[in-house]
Amino acid sequence: MASDKPIVLLTTERLRVTQLPPDGAARVVAYFEANRDHLGPVSPTRPAHFYTLAYWRTRLAQDLEDARFDRSLRMVVLPRAEPLSSAPVIANISLTNIVRGPLQAVTLGYGLDHRHEGQGLMTEALRAVCAHAFTTMGLHRIQANHLPENLRSAAVLRRLGFAVEGYARDFLRIDGRWRDHILTSLVAPEGSPTAV
Repeated sequence: MASDKPIVLLTTERLRVTQLPPDGAARVVAYFEANRDHLGPVSPTRPAHFYTLAYWRTRLAQDLEDARFDRSLRMVVLPRAEPLSSAPVIANISLTNIVRGPLQAVTLGYGLDHRHEGQGLMTEALRAVCAHAFTTMGLHRIQANHLPENLRSAAVLRRLGFAVEGYARDFLRIDGRWRDHILTSLVAPEGSPTAV
């Protein structure tokens, strides 16, 4: 039954990628506050109450519900060396717009704390998430899009094997205006399980 679905916890050499319950709201707020200037210019406009505990308690509860019913999977990245219950959030990763049936696809989004850039952490975390999407979730295709000038994001996707599929004009409204995006995707390796 969907409501009995366990919380996802992926472990890599240096990281834990997991869902947080509502009591993790303070850690999420701290992450987004510390990265307001860093992530803001590449993210859709945030609601007015985005940086509040009340918003994130509700949002984290909704994220768990959405995962239970296979609508999306939103996770945070935590340093593995620190206790799971108190480790700071250093990144966020989302698998949204899950489409089943003959498509078996999902959209990937992510952000990394500016203080942790250049260490290969996002590549490490996304490698685990993509493997989870193709095996446990049985998806066939992961789509990821980035601003043309976001060279760091482009490099991460290239390292993971994402292929450029096109250029979309006025694709997403970011920072108050419509922005072009590079469209990429990664297809499941041959022989991967596919959900029905």
